[in-house]
Amino acid sequence: MAVDAPPPSKTERHFPSTEEFVEVQQSAEFGELRRAHRSFAFPLTLGFISWYLLYVVLSNYAHGFMGTKLVGHINVALVLGLAQFVTTFLIAWWYSRHAAANLDPKGEAIKSRMEGGA
Repeated sequence: MAVDAPPPSKTERHFPSTEEFVEVQQSAEFGELRRAHRSFAFPLTLGFISWYLLYVVLSNYAHGFMGTKLVGHINVALVLGLAQFVTTFLIAWWYSRHAAANLDPKGEAIKSRMEGGA
């Protein structure tokens, strides 16, 4: 049976201890990483859930408004429903950029320091 995985590395890898994990978790650098994530993700999550619930409430209780024709057979409900998809992709794209610029470098620095044993 052929194995596609490379053979194990001959170099010794440092595996952090429980104490090292706790120390990093309590560090200011890790706290800053957590704050950077939460200050971006939580408001966007709350905003999107509110936007989604508004759409559901309007769909259930504002039939006249949601049924308003805009162009041909396209009504407000269809436009707002499609806007749900657009906002989902925009938020994912925006978060990806935010993570690449602000979260990944900080996380990589913490990871490399822990794996390096420094």
